[in-house]
Amino acid sequence: MRYLHSMVRVKDLDASLFFYCELLGLKEYRRHDSEVGRFTLVYLGPEGCEEPPIELTYNWPASGDASEDYGNARNFGHLAFGVDDIYALCETFQKAGVVINRPPRDGRMAFILSPDNISIELLQNGAALEIVEPWKSMKNIGSW
Repeated sequence: MRYLHSMVRVKDLDASLFFYCELLGLKEYRRHDSEVGRFTLVYLGPEGCEEPPIELTYNWPASGDASEDYGNARNFGHLAFGVDDIYALCETFQKAGVVINRPPRDGRMAFILSPDNISIELLQNGAALEIVEPWKSMKNIGSW
């Protein structure tokens, strides 16, 4: 058995691709548009990834309808990514207007939410970084 991918339903494909590719640094590996099924599948992963671990599923709205509201029932836990500099990445997310729900106070772990409220865990590769401000004093915001 081998792990294939995690599927995340998204309401706004452009906003989600900006989040996962531009901010998080993932690469789009393949895309499938189904006219018959009225959906788009986009497979993402880190550079050099053989099997993209994330499938974004976008269900096309019916003509004139708003996009489907999935509510919170489809949340499955979180996606986790090892990062080279958790402080720098969290700063990038902050500058883009992404709330850091659980700041990296310990120099090791942070949580953010995607545009579709999918919890994303960021873990520092290797040893935790030295604990520094402003992260050290930041409180949790919301839930993740």
